[in-house]
Formats: sequence, C-alpha cells, structure tokens
Amino acid sequence: MTFSEILSSIAEEVETCKIISCKNNLEEIGNGLRAYEKEHNDLPEWLSELHPKYLTDSKTLICPADEDNGVPILTYNIDPNLPVSYYYEFDPDYREWMNTERRVYDDANPVVRCNHHANIDSESTFVKSLHINLSFSNSIYLSEIFWYKCPEKMYGSLQAAITGYERSIELEPENPDFFKLYPELIRLYVHAEQDKDVVSLIEKFKTVMKPDEDIMRFRDYFTLLEMLRAGNKHTEALQLCKHLEKTEQKNPWLKSLYREFAVTFEEMGNIEHANTYYLKYDSKREMLGKTAPNFSATDMDGNPISLMDYRGKIVILDFWATWCGPCIGEMPNVIKIYNAYNEMELEVIGISLDQDEAEPREFLDKYQLPWRQIFDGSKGPLKELYRVGGIPSLWLIDREGTIISYGIRGAALKKRVGEIIDGN
Repeated sequence: MTFSEILSSIAEEVETCKIISCKNNLEEIGNGLRAYEKEHNDLPEWLSELHPKYLTDSKTLICPADEDNGVPILTYNIDPNLPVSYYYEFDPDYREWMNTERRVYDDANPVVRCNHHANIDSESTFVKSLHINLSFSNSIYLSEIFWYKCPEKMYGSLQAAITGYERSIELEPENPDFFKLYPELIRLYVHAEQDKDVVSLIEKFKTVMKPDEDIMRFRDYFTLLEMLRAGNKHTEALQLCKHLEKTEQKNPWLKSLYREFAVTFEEMGNIEHANTYYLKYDSKREMLGKTAPNFSATDMDGNPISLMDYRGKIVILDFWATWCGPCIGEMPNVIKIYNAYNEMELEVIGISLDQDEAEPREFLDKYQLPWRQIFDGSKGPLKELYRVGGIPSLWLIDREGTIISYGIRGAALKKRVGEIIDGN
C-alpha cells in the first residue's frame, strides 16, 4: 500500500467515525423532537429549545465534523440561542411550506440535515457534499443535496419508494411545486422494470402540465423532457426539443432549451452535438482554458484595482449580491478557502451585482470580509465581460491568468484550489 493510499484509508476511517457520531446525535435530536411535539402538539421554532428538557447535553447539537463547532462564520439563518451545527428545516421562515411537504411525503422528508460531511475520492480529497438527514418519521438516511432524488433511501426500499411517490403525486397531481416528483417516479419505474407505468405516468403528466400559461410554459416542458429521458425515450425527447425550438423563438427561456438539447444528445452518446448545444446554452464554456479578460476598476474603498495586478497569484472572482441567498451561503466556504490558502498566494475579489451600492456597503460593514470588493451593479461592465447570468458565480483563475473554472462551489472549489496550490 502506497503512502497516499494509507492516508486515504485513514481519512476514510476518520470520516466514517464522524458520520457514526453524527448519526447518534441526530438520533437523540429526533427523540427530543418527538417528545417535544407530543407535549406541545407542535415542533419547536429552534433546535436549541430542546435543551435541557428534551436534550440533556447541548453538545449533541454539534456535529463532530463541524470545524466551527456550531458557530457560523456569517450570522445567516442561525439558531439564536446556542451553537448548532445542524440545519433545521422547520425554522420560523419555512414552517408553512414544511407542513405541506411533511403531508405530501408522509413524514419521509428531512426535518434536520447535516452537511458537514463529504465523500472522499481515491486521492483523499473531498469532492461531493454528503448530507445526513433526520426525517419527520425519525429515520436517518444519507443523500446528496437534493434529498428528494434519493427516494429509495427516504423510504427504505425500491417498492416503498414507488408507493411513497405514487401517493405524493396522487395528493398533489397538479401542483407545480411537486412536478419534480414525476421524473423521479419514472426513474423508480425504470429501475423496477415497470415499463407500462412509465408510459402511463408520462401520459398522465401531459394532462396536468400547463404549457399554455406563459409563466409555466417551458418549466413544464422541461419536466416532460426530463421524464422522457429518464424513461429512455430519447428520440421523443429530441423531437420535442426540435418542436419547441421552432415554435418558441420568442420565448425568453429559449436559451435554456439548448441545455435540454445538450443533455439529450449527451445521453444518446452524441458528444459532438452535445458540446455544440452546451456552448449555445452557456457561451462561458468557451472561456475555459483561456486567459481571463483583464479589467481595471475602482474598489469600494476608492482604490484602483486591476486583474493584471494579480498575475502570479491564484484568484477567485466572486460575483455576488446581498439578495442572493446561495451567494451568502457560499461565503463561509470562500472565507475558509481564503484563510487556508491566502499565505500561499490565493486572493479573492468580490464583485457585487446589487442594484444600489448602499446594500453591499451595509453588508460589508457588518461582516468585514477580508478581500477587496468592487461594486459593478446589476448591469455592470464586469458582469457583461464575464458573461455572468445567474449568481453565485465563482471564477477560479490560475497564476498565469488562465480560467480554470467558473461554476464550481463548496468542497469542489476547495479541492480544485488545493490542486493548483500543490501544482497538480
């Protein structure tokens, strides 16, 4: 066994121990929630309310894999009373929606989640976020971020998952908020070799989708396309793509249709056509591996700043806005990466796309991020230069000024920065 393999084995053992300890914590939290609900006929607003009556040791609220011990880097959507590592889905902002989900999923959906763990690849680096979920029914299961895409783990078996999602769709067959379950049930049918049910569910969805409502139009078609691909009906999916391309030229969602083309061709094995449509969907792809466009601007402290001045350093360009929840949610990760690698010539440049400069100023006064910031505005020149559509948009640029990536976040971003630092 090589030294690298030994390190990988040790890392896996350590992570496994942390996962077991985390599951034990969630078990105790689940028991506490059930006792609280039995007494109050409702769940608490915050997990900290379980302590001390329903949860004796407050350390149970801390995941052993949480490097910050339940104290967030940014005070964003946090428990106001105690340090808590776990994300509580039933907090005051989401209670109404969570009650709906709880009814639809028959208590199989998560009430508490932990995202402090990661899968480990062969080189002992973290690559994918791994969530440990505590459901309303007090079961514990692993998933990636989109838990509803893991129904077999939610319900315990393939047939139980099929029964569960059939029930969910029967309860809300025409509710667009739950249309995402249709393609997931198709995948379950394919796995169970229930081909007739695949056809029946596709036809059923065609009767409930609302393609004549402008706001729903492409979203419902995209769901149908996902169902066709999941059911291995790629020819039909491609025909629908071509039909929409001809009939929807004025639809503002037309560009997103190119991604559907690309995914369909990719799953059919036609990589050349897939790449053509990926470029139509996202022209930024052609910037990968090329020199990052230089810019000169004035930072929010009134000092000149130019990307060329950072040549020889690794740079993260962080396009963000105060109204963007995922942007704020990603910042603790960027702060950790900055703190870990700043002395190794990593720099971050924040680029605010807020409409009013007062908004990021107020945010930065509160949180004092350790890197320079540029206010670009909602339609600024830097946004246009880097072809930024949705945010967060984090661009990773190497020491030679070459664009390495523009879409990765979380553990994947940390992994890639580490690779560049190490010269891999």
